[in-house]
Amino acid sequence: MSATMSGSGSAPCRFAHYFIICGIDNETGLEPDALAALYQWLEADRQGKDPEALAAGENFDQSPLKRTFKSKVLAHYPENIECNPFDQDAVNMLCMPKGLSFRTQRDSRTPQFHSFLITREDGSRTYGFVHTFYEEVTSPQICSAMQTLHQMHQAEHNASAHNCPSSSSSSSSSSSSSMDSLASSLDEVESPSSTSSSQGGRRNCGCSGEGYDSVRDTLYVSKAICLITPMPFMHACKRFLSQIHRAVISHQPPPLPLESYIYNILYEVPLPPPGRSLKFHGVYEPILCQRPGVGELPLADFPLGEAFRLLGVENLVQLFTCVLLEMQILLYSQDYQRLMVVAEGITTLLFPFQWQHVYVPILPASLLHFLDAPVPYLMGLQSKEGTDRSKLELPQEANLCFVDVDNHCIELPEDFPQFPNKTEFIQELSEVLLSYGLSPEGGNTSPEPAVTTQTSMLEKELKSTSLSELVDDRRNGNLGGEALDMLELLQGNPTLERLQALAKRTGVKVARLETLAAGQKAVRDESVGGRSPVEEEELRNAKLNVQLREVFAARFATMFADYESFVIQNSPDLESWLTNREQMHNFDKASFLSDQPEPYLPFLSHFIETQMFATFIDNKIMSQWEEKEPLLRVFDGRIEKARLYNVRAPSLRSSVYQKCTFLKESAQAIEQRLRKIDHMAIHPHLLDMKIGQGKYQQGFFPKLQADVLASGPTNNKWSNRTCSTQRRVDRHRQQNEHLVLDNDLKEKYMQEARNLGKNLRQPKLSDLSPAVIAQTNWKFVEGLLKECKMKTKRMLVEKMGREAVELGHGEANITGLEENTLIASLCDLLERIWSHGLQVKQGKSALWSHLLHYQAREEKNEMLSESPVSNAQERRKPESSVGLPALRVSVIQDMRHIQNMGEIKTDVGRARAWIRLSLEKKLLSQHLKQLLSNQALTKKLYKRYAFLRCEEEKEQFLFHLLSLNAVDYFCFTSVFTTIMIPYRAVIIPIKKLSNTMTTSNPWLCVSGELGDSGILQITKNVLEMTFDSAFRPHTHISIAFKRQNLGKLTTVQLGHDNSGLLAKWLVDCVMVRNEITGHTYKFPCGRWLGKGVDDGSLERVLIGEFVVPCNDEDGGRGAKTPPLQRSPSQIRRISITSLTGRGNKPTTVQIQESIGEAVNNIIKHFHKPEKERGSLTVLLCGEGGLVWALEQFFHHGFRSARIFQKNVFVWDFYERIVAFMENADQIGDLQEIPEPLGPNCESFCRYVNAINNMPRNIGKDGKFQLLVCLGARDRLLPQWLPLLAECPVITRMYEENALLRDKLTVSSLVGVLETLSDFPITLETSFTKSVEL
Repeated sequence: MSATMSGSGSAPCRFAHYFIICGIDNETGLEPDALAALYQWLEADRQGKDPEALAAGENFDQSPLKRTFKSKVLAHYPENIECNPFDQDAVNMLCMPKGLSFRTQRDSRTPQFHSFLITREDGSRTYGFVHTFYEEVTSPQICSAMQTLHQMHQAEHNASAHNCPSSSSSSSSSSSSSMDSLASSLDEVESPSSTSSSQGGRRNCGCSGEGYDSVRDTLYVSKAICLITPMPFMHACKRFLSQIHRAVISHQPPPLPLESYIYNILYEVPLPPPGRSLKFHGVYEPILCQRPGVGELPLADFPLGEAFRLLGVENLVQLFTCVLLEMQILLYSQDYQRLMVVAEGITTLLFPFQWQHVYVPILPASLLHFLDAPVPYLMGLQSKEGTDRSKLELPQEANLCFVDVDNHCIELPEDFPQFPNKTEFIQELSEVLLSYGLSPEGGNTSPEPAVTTQTSMLEKELKSTSLSELVDDRRNGNLGGEALDMLELLQGNPTLERLQALAKRTGVKVARLETLAAGQKAVRDESVGGRSPVEEEELRNAKLNVQLREVFAARFATMFADYESFVIQNSPDLESWLTNREQMHNFDKASFLSDQPEPYLPFLSHFIETQMFATFIDNKIMSQWEEKEPLLRVFDGRIEKARLYNVRAPSLRSSVYQKCTFLKESAQAIEQRLRKIDHMAIHPHLLDMKIGQGKYQQGFFPKLQADVLASGPTNNKWSNRTCSTQRRVDRHRQQNEHLVLDNDLKEKYMQEARNLGKNLRQPKLSDLSPAVIAQTNWKFVEGLLKECKMKTKRMLVEKMGREAVELGHGEANITGLEENTLIASLCDLLERIWSHGLQVKQGKSALWSHLLHYQAREEKNEMLSESPVSNAQERRKPESSVGLPALRVSVIQDMRHIQNMGEIKTDVGRARAWIRLSLEKKLLSQHLKQLLSNQALTKKLYKRYAFLRCEEEKEQFLFHLLSLNAVDYFCFTSVFTTIMIPYRAVIIPIKKLSNTMTTSNPWLCVSGELGDSGILQITKNVLEMTFDSAFRPHTHISIAFKRQNLGKLTTVQLGHDNSGLLAKWLVDCVMVRNEITGHTYKFPCGRWLGKGVDDGSLERVLIGEFVVPCNDEDGGRGAKTPPLQRSPSQIRRISITSLTGRGNKPTTVQIQESIGEAVNNIIKHFHKPEKERGSLTVLLCGEGGLVWALEQFFHHGFRSARIFQKNVFVWDFYERIVAFMENADQIGDLQEIPEPLGPNCESFCRYVNAINNMPRNIGKDGKFQLLVCLGARDRLLPQWLPLLAECPVITRMYEENALLRDKLTVSSLVGVLETLSDFPITLETSFTKSVEL
């Protein structure tokens, strides 16, 4: 008993935990793979039949040599280990993912090596390394069973039609279901045949006479030997297993019984300590392995060079980006080991981050239903030889990165951001690869460094001599026999040596001889160090691995050099942090993004939303109270080191690429460890075994003696020492945990915190009953609902936080970029929800496919009833204002808008556009509710366990989406900037007066953030009459037009040509509506247009405000957000006289404050990222804008008495100043004006005259507005103000107490306006048109 304890107690420190043998069980015989039954169950469930009632039937269409049979774990040693319990089903499934396969003597039987891993509940991993070979079947029962199966298959074939039944039946059934097509495309890879066309015929249809005959043929079956280890020492395990297999097939029995070697690796070989190397012994040769030190990158033994060779640098960097952004990744290859190399390679490159979702590098055939998982995953799928990618139907592809490893190609999801400095990054990786002789393009290039021409010529010559003398590569030193004999002869002959020396002096080269000698010298040099070519190859791989990983790690160290400054640590202890984890913000994302270079933002804004980044920050915060997570410790050490070497300059936002500086020292560290061995394990030795058991028989793996392998040694110094060390470490850790928090409670909190937003790490491999599959799907449903709740909550909080800032509270914590990222992730979530539990996949977007089905049904119903589309469901938006006809609101209508957009080419793109449009219209929840209300359609499209068929969860999901109606999104308008959009504009006159209409020809020009409509001529007197709710008639002019997306609307220019009898027009406002999004803007006017009335203007520039729709039907719609744009009040637009005649004049303090506020708003505008600035016009001319504030300033103390019944405007004051200056200039009085004011007088007069001389008739208020805007643009306002204040004209037009006559006020105002000089103010063309300066 104590021996067993010793064996298991030291397990954490042992190199290997288990040795396993899998194969055929001669006692139970041939059993069809249990997966067939599972497929039948899934198929019955899909068709709505009762799966339990379905009788399991045999499949005789396929040749028995191609069918898979159940494998079993024949033996495993030891029985169990406490720290890593043995999972028989999982190990069996992953050792032989496709069960047993049979071969005859005609087929290729090359041994295969592959690895696998098992991820446990806590996220820790165990690695498996498998050597699969073929062993002759000796059991007569199995041979006869195979013969019988073949005869039944033959009978089935003969009974069917002339066509090949397997292909016809499978094609008819596989098209019915995506899962079936997967199953059929993943049948056992046909045995690669070594013979000719008749064999090829058998392989192609699987039903030719070349089958299995027990008399004529020898039958072989696959068998696997496997090592399970706690760390991924791939090369060492591969060499050990291949040596064990070599001993089995060798003509001579091995030096010791196989038990000795297996016992040695299980119990006597320790894990190398960190930073040390270890040598232990296989059957024939010693084996080396090394482990990185504490400050180095963690162990990664899978050859990264191979991953780069398979995919090429460009593809690998794209795949790496997809993994970082937590998309669904599916690797596809015939070779299990390739799947594992790419998967492990890409996850080791993530340092210091870790993949947090489903990770199954080799997906056993029985887990194909797991591709339906609506979560991010990284899985590997074995392809069938010759299978076309187009035949592989996957449940969801909207967010899928599909990697065809064998064909070196990759299919990327739409719209994903590029990795920062991608070009320079690829260049640096290519340099590393080229230094090791690898091509950056990938493909089957030779992995050897470039060789001299002479050597390669020699190789060609030698290769042509005879097959037995093939030269594998330069470093193996395998010279052909004759060549070696010749070299020995020549080198031993003194006469020939003298001749050679003479030839050298005269310049004649003896090329072949020199080359042979050089080759032999190289071999001698290598063997001097006692290193075999295989060991040299391993060293080279290890150095390449670490250098490639260093390049990736350096990128993260540069990008996140200051991440600690943005970590929010506001919990007093671990317990309170864990309990409030879900409600807390751990990282200041907005500040972090604002600190990054512009080109990095698209990638970083997505990446900091991922689970791997959240976990990384969680680990950082938890490191205050517990030991640092190893990856974090190494990463923080790197950043610290970089800071010491180069102190970061204030130019933090630089996006200049910095190369990795650790390449040489990291490679040296590995080379030193492998060249100088630190530890040597105990040699294998004879064990106390029963004699006569496990007799050697060439080609057959012996039955091992279980009793000697069941437990380890009791008196092993090393195992006792490691045991006690482990116990000491455990005891210390438990004491620490006890001090902080009760252990169970802590574990519970930790799991909850780490599983936040996560689903399953890995499917459970041991139990695949329908009940377990149903339970797994239920977990997915719960996970999707939780994710929806978190995403909508985040979107609301961020958006409301930003709007609070616009109202003057606190700091903004969301950028447009971040908002776009959140919406993109919502689109991804909806796609995953719609692809969960699909019956039949159609197109890449499950959501758009559902919408198309819905549209087809509705249009069919419409044709049957010959009535407008879906009268029952469609409703009209209430009229947002007088004169605008109600908009039709329906799912179909919005779909048609999207379908008419020629710019969007794919279904995924259409689905995303439809989501954005619905969100902008505040109809997303309502539209989806409408879509799902057709239950017959949902039942037809989805399986019983699908999210969309879980009623309660579906209701909660729609409720979460409804909450998004509380805020305004412009996520459709701001993204699809090039599409054509229909607009409708309505000009509404003031109702009470008879002169509401005009006989002249009106025109209109609508401007937005993205452009303007150009001049739209309106047909004279197109009167429309509408009635309001009280049946009062209203007249207005309406015009519809179509233009490229104008973005958010900012201004409207309105005017007429002053022709006809009634050339005066009193306009109340202009309403403009985007007919796709339904967004309506109001442009208040309240002024006359006409000569001799008001300020004599024939055109006005009106500033828009967004009209928030009021709708009582949806609770979510009632909550309004602050208006995005403020229009100028109608009061000031009447005239100055009426304004000054009112009692509520602003005080001097209010006027000064309003100017300060207006200038502040313009400065804030320029401090926002360029894409998020919005309209500058509004800040200049809108309510509370600069023009409005300065107008108040100039009105203060203005003598406004009517002269001859005429209104006096500020512009009149400007004109008089110009007249005075021009007169004074002629007389020569201007000489008295101080020198600095001279040029200012000239510029002021030039601008006023240019505005007066332009052909447009914009009225005196319009001219004042234009002068202020031009002065702000050309930085002249602060220079003009002193000029206006000191001109003698001021005494006639301003009171004594006017602000303009107060020198102190004027100088402080000049100071305020000068702050605008630092910013490039640009004006809309609607303002500056036809001004000649």
